[in-house]
Parts: sequence; C-alpha cells; structure tokens
Amino acid sequence: MYSAIVFLPLIGAIIAGIITVLGAHARNPGGIDMHAGGSGTHGNGHAHAAAGHHEAAQGSQAAELITTALLIVSAILSWVAFFDVGMNDGDIQVQVLPWVVSGSLSVDWSFRIDTLTSVMLVVVNTVSCLVHVYSIGYMSHDPHRPRFFAYLSFFTFAMLMLVTADNFLQMFFGWEGVGLASYLLIGFWYTRPSANAAAIKAFVVNRVGDFGFALGIFGVFVLYGSIGFDAVFANAADASGRSLHIFGGNYDALTVVCLLLFMGAMGKSAQFLLHTWLPDAMEGPTPVSALIHAATMVTAGVFMVARLSPLFELSPTALTFVTFIGATTAFFAATIGLVQNDIKRVIAYSTCSQLGYMFAALGVGAYSAGIFHLFTHAFFKALLFLCSGSVIHAMSDEQDMRKMGGLRSRIPVTFWTMVIGSLALTGFPLTAGWVSKDAIIEMTYVAHNPMAGYAWGMTTIAALLTAFYTWRLIFMTFFGKPRASAEVLSHVHESPWVMLVPLLVLSVGALGAGLAFKSFFIGADYDSFWRGAIYLGEENHVLHDMHNVPFAIVWLPTLMMLLGLAAAWYLYIFSPASAPALARQFDVLYKFLYNKWYFDEIYDFLFVRPAKWLGRFLWKKGDGWLIDGFGPDGVSSRVLDVTRYVVRLQTGYLYHYAFAMLIGITALITWYMFAGGVN
Repeated sequence: MYSAIVFLPLIGAIIAGIITVLGAHARNPGGIDMHAGGSGTHGNGHAHAAAGHHEAAQGSQAAELITTALLIVSAILSWVAFFDVGMNDGDIQVQVLPWVVSGSLSVDWSFRIDTLTSVMLVVVNTVSCLVHVYSIGYMSHDPHRPRFFAYLSFFTFAMLMLVTADNFLQMFFGWEGVGLASYLLIGFWYTRPSANAAAIKAFVVNRVGDFGFALGIFGVFVLYGSIGFDAVFANAADASGRSLHIFGGNYDALTVVCLLLFMGAMGKSAQFLLHTWLPDAMEGPTPVSALIHAATMVTAGVFMVARLSPLFELSPTALTFVTFIGATTAFFAATIGLVQNDIKRVIAYSTCSQLGYMFAALGVGAYSAGIFHLFTHAFFKALLFLCSGSVIHAMSDEQDMRKMGGLRSRIPVTFWTMVIGSLALTGFPLTAGWVSKDAIIEMTYVAHNPMAGYAWGMTTIAALLTAFYTWRLIFMTFFGKPRASAEVLSHVHESPWVMLVPLLVLSVGALGAGLAFKSFFIGADYDSFWRGAIYLGEENHVLHDMHNVPFAIVWLPTLMMLLGLAAAWYLYIFSPASAPALARQFDVLYKFLYNKWYFDEIYDFLFVRPAKWLGRFLWKKGDGWLIDGFGPDGVSSRVLDVTRYVVRLQTGYLYHYAFAMLIGITALITWYMFAGGVN
C-alpha cells in the first residue's frame, strides 16, 4: 500500500510526460511545413494540422484523467494509512532497494511510516488530488495541460519522497525534487518574463537555504558516522558537549548542525530573511499556489524540524533561534499583507505569517501543535488560494482587488467558501484555525524558552493583523460597488462544478478538521497517537502547561480577531473614504509596508548589484582584457599575423627560391670574410 501511495503520482507524471511529447509531435507531425507546396499539399497540411490538434486535445484529456485518478487513489490510501498507523499498526519500515554504498556510508531507499509521516501523507495527497481536480477546470483553455499535470504529479512524488524519508539523503533528494518542481511550475508560462524571473528567484533563494541544509547533513555524518534517522536519533545525546572548530573558534556541535539544518527550513518555508521568493512565486498558475505555496512544499521545513526533534531538543540555543525567526515572520509578513492589492499576494503573505506560527510552536517545543496547525492550515489556505483562482477566473484573469467589488451575488459559491476559509484563517471560534492557531499562542505564553514571551506578543499582534487583511480582502472583492469595467462584468460567472467541488470539500476541512483531530495532536489521545514519532525532552512540559493558561489569555486571540474584523469593516464598508485618507496620512509607513520593508531593494543593493558588477568585471577585465587580450587577441593573434606574412614568402616559383639562396650564400660569405673567419 505504501509503495502505491508514493509511486502512483510518479507513474502519472511519466504518463503525462509521454503524452506531452506525443502531443507536441501531433501538433507538428514530422516537422511538416504547413504552408509549403501547392494547393494539394496545402490542403493536406490543414488536414494534418486538424488531426494533430484533435489528437492533442484527446491527449490532454487523457493526461488529466489519468493523473487525477491516480492521485485520488493515492489520497484514499493515505487516509487508510493515517488511521492504520495512528490507531493500530504503529511504526512501519518499508524497504525499497539498496541505494548508496560509499566507504562507511551505506544508505538504503526505504519508507519510514509513523504517525508524523501519515499526517503528511494525508496533507500532501488530499490537497494534491483536489488541486488536480480543480485544475481540470481552471486550466481547460491552456494548450499545455499535459505538461502542467506532469509537473503537478512529479511535485507530489517528490514531496512524498521527502516525508517518507528514512535518512537524510533521501530527505535531501525529495527536498531538491520539490525545488525543481516548484521552479518548473512557477515558470510554467515561460513566455512571460515575470514568470521566468520569479522561477529563477525562487530557485536561487532556495539554493541559499539548501546550502546550509547540505552542510548540516555533512555535520550530522561527522558527529554520528551515519545519516540514517534510527542511528542518529538513538545516539543523539552522544554529541552533547562536543565542539566544532570553525573559523578559529569552538562552537557547540549540535547547535551548529541544528542551525544549519534550520537554514534549509528557512529557505523552503519562506521564513524571515529568506522569504522574498514566495510572493513572487504567485506568477505561476493559481492551482500551483494552492498546492506548493500553501499546503505542501512550504511546510517541508516545518516537517523537517519536527522529524529532527531528537536533535533540536538537545540544542536550546537552536530552538530559541527557531522561535525568534518564527515569531518575527508571523508579525512581519502580516504587516505587509495589510496593504497588498493583488488577491494572491495577500494570501501568499498570509502563508508566510502562518508558517511563522508553526515555527514559533516548534521553537518552544510544541512540535505536535506546529504539525497540527500545518494540518489544519492546509485545508483553509488551499481553500483560499483556490477561491482566489475562482475569482480570477470569473474576472477574466484580473487579480487587483481595487478593480473588483460587488461579486458576492455573481459568484455565490465562491463567496461563501472563501468566507469559510477566512473564518478559519482568522480564528473564528470552532473553526480549524481557531483550534490550532490559538493553541500555539497559548503554548508560547506558558513556554520557558527565552524567546517565548516575544513569540507570544508577536503572534497575538499577528492575529489582529491577520483578521484585518483577511476581511479587507473579502470586503474589497465581494462587497461595495463593482469597480471593474462593464466588459469584464458582463463575463463574470461562477466557476464550473469541477472547480467548485474541491472548494466544498476543503470547506469541510476548514470548518471541522480542528475539533475532529484536536485530541490526537494536543489532547487526550496524544501519547497513543504519536507513540514517539515526535520526541520531547524530560523538561518539556509545554503540552501539559497549556491547560493552565488564564482565561483572559485563552480568549485574547479571539478578541484580536474581532478587533481586526471591526477595523476592516469600518475602513472598507462603513467609511470607504477613510482607508485612502489613512494611507495618505501615514504615507511613509504605507510605502514602507507596500514595498515589503524594502527587502528586495536591500538585497538588490547588497547582493544582486555587487554580483552583477563582479560578473561584468570578470567578463570584461578577466576574460576580455586578460585572457582574450593576452591569448586569442594577443600572442595568438601576433603568431597568426607573423605566419600570414611568412606564408607569403612561399610563392612556389623556383627562381624566387634560387634568388633567396643566392642572397643567403652571399651574406654568409660576407660575414665569414669580415668576421675574421679567414686567416
């Protein structure tokens, strides 16, 4: 069953890839010139073209149906595995094949199936299969659908490789696989320069984090002589107190390794300082945003830290840093979301912020709470992204909320499902977000981490900001007078049911996933459910202490949510003129937030421009002036010039050679006579 869960998406990706190649051939069979030849050839060309387009259309449908069907099967099996592992079987290890043997390093390809894995299998495959179904409608007019579905399925396979990894090498393989798939999907519309730039940016920024992740894996091997999870976890405490000599100083080995590993998580999960790629990644098709940038790839860092809890629990310094970065990201991204006007970018910054909540929970030792929020967040954030896609679909690809308004009666199903997702995101009582997000805030309040108080303050303020920008999005998009052109409004329509059904399914998860699964993640069934899949140190009592939080602290996030809702209602419903006036009054602050704290400009100044200058210097001076100047354009060029003139002496005429010989003999005799050669 577990092999089927992992490899069915890969089979779908291969089949869709083959269909892509065959479809390209069908559209232009044998490279036939459709415009060459006389009337007969011209007619045959049109016939071939028509047949080719028909075959391509059939291939697109086949790719959609096959990949989607395989993902649905994989998702169903994932839910079966979730209840089997969580309730009955316990940990399972599935051996696939021997993989790498090099000296003392021996790595097998095997699946580590425990409760943590089963949770991620449910998240990845459930969201992925719904995105596949949704994409059948959303991408219906794109001529390259087989390629799109091949990329989606390949991404799912790579993510499954990551979450089922039994060793660091396999995890890194899946880690890089989702990076490649993300690059391909963000740049799917490769004819757009902005899409290409966003794909490259995502790839490069993630390479920064992945460099740290790779160094962390090397460090693990140095400390433990193995990169298998069982061997490393069993001997995790052996590295306590050891030091690494780096840059002339000695540093705690586990702290260095954990920080390097977390650097990879910062890049993949778009945390503060390495977050700049995620908003630009919205250039990809909206289903990509729902799959990669809301529910799966960006949560890989959260999963990784939770999986490596036996190491992180031994490094309080690393956990403190994780807490600081998570809390800072939760606040920082929420402030930017306040003023964005692109509907997808608002949700993208919301994703950054919610990932910050998850890392704050991991940092204070509440690993299961972080995974719980990952689980619930997958439902309501995927729902919000897909709803935004439905809005964009209805608005003829318009994404600027300033050009929307008054849509709730025109696309009612999209409106109500997006309201449900917004309620969950903002933490409305009894929704999934209320259960998981508020639990994180409570745990940061009772934790003893040096940064716990800071995390509690930042996450509480972020709850207020989250409510404001979320309801701002709802009010600007669905309420008030329509601000779109008459032509656009004339084409506004509800999405087809193939797109709406995934919204309804995700709405159920957004509403009920929190209360339904609370006891497994942070409640009475915690021990029997997790069974050691997450490690807690002897001094880690945060799950117990959260039940002693004062009443006022428990309900403070709800109060923040209501204040954010009230502020958004006042500025965008009751007094719409107040919002522009407020922006003008605080013009400097507004520009600061609108320009995303100027991180892109700062990075451009610190890294991009110097890199370009260095590249141009090495090109012009190093390659052009030095190498070419003294090489092809210098010595080599002079040799060619001399050779060119010497060659002219070889005329092929005998009398020329005889004359040259005569001159030579005369010169030789003269030298001999005057140089004293004769006594």
